[in-house]
Amino acid sequence: MSTTTTSTTTSTTTSAATSTTAAPRRFRSKHRPVWDEAPGPAGFTVKALLLLAICAAVLFPLYSVVLTSLSTQDTITRAGGMVTVPGEITFAAYSQILSGGIVTRAALVSIGITVVGTTISTMVSLLAAYGLSRPGSFGHRPLLFTLLLTMFFSAGMIPTYLLVSALGMIDSYWALILPTAVSAFNVLILRAFFMGIDPAITDAARIDGAGDWRVLFRIVAPMSKAAIAVVALFYGVGYWNAFFNAMLYINDNAKWPLQLVLQSYVLQGVTLPGSGTGQVDVATGAVTGLPVKMAVMVLAIVPILIVYPFVQRHFTKGVIFGAIKG
Repeated sequence: MSTTTTSTTTSTTTSAATSTTAAPRRFRSKHRPVWDEAPGPAGFTVKALLLLAICAAVLFPLYSVVLTSLSTQDTITRAGGMVTVPGEITFAAYSQILSGGIVTRAALVSIGITVVGTTISTMVSLLAAYGLSRPGSFGHRPLLFTLLLTMFFSAGMIPTYLLVSALGMIDSYWALILPTAVSAFNVLILRAFFMGIDPAITDAARIDGAGDWRVLFRIVAPMSKAAIAVVALFYGVGYWNAFFNAMLYINDNAKWPLQLVLQSYVLQGVTLPGSGTGQVDVATGAVTGLPVKMAVMVLAIVPILIVYPFVQRHFTKGVIFGAIKG
């Protein structure tokens, strides 16, 4: 009897010890897999060095561009080109490009096109995505198939140019907006987000008497701020950085956006038509001088850097949700 009791006690103790030892393993497998364990000191060091190298590779060119735009011509001459060591600082280049003329006008054109184009594109994509997210909507499958088809096939540059010309949009700002107003990829992101919303929410709104417009703008859109912010960012960056459409459709240099000025005057050193054969001042002609060129580059980069932090918190959620549900 005592032997049985002893063995039972020993078995119980062994089981308790085993369960106590196994508890951390069960906890780890439940909340954190083995391959997701925190790295050791060597792993932390390697990761830190790798991240520092990547950050340096990304930030150093930008640092050199900004520093060169703030440097005097003597400092640039001593550096033999792009400045990497700070010397005499001056804001003369920025004061020159912002004092009026081609660069200032081009910056205003780019801002206007970006604001108007982003607003139109986001609104059209919002309406298209909501319609395509309703399975019983009119022409749902054919329209969705047609939209997907545009991601793989396009008319080409010449037919598109002929269409823009036939619509009378040559030398018009609408030529920079309407041909690229809708992106199938962005519509699919919004559609995937809308389809992830519980149908019971929209059904309850319809029972209360809400129509499609009210459901979209009072319920669906506020619940989809992350996806809408990401799509608006995509459109905004696309409009701000676009220069090829302006090169094709805009012949009047007074209507050129900033990116085309950057590409033509800064990178290629082309002078304005009618300005003569020599280089002229920024206020009246082509951009000259390395500090001024770098200042124009900074002016073309900074707006996106300012806007992105406000959208960044929605970026991961919107893109990943659309990728998973789409």
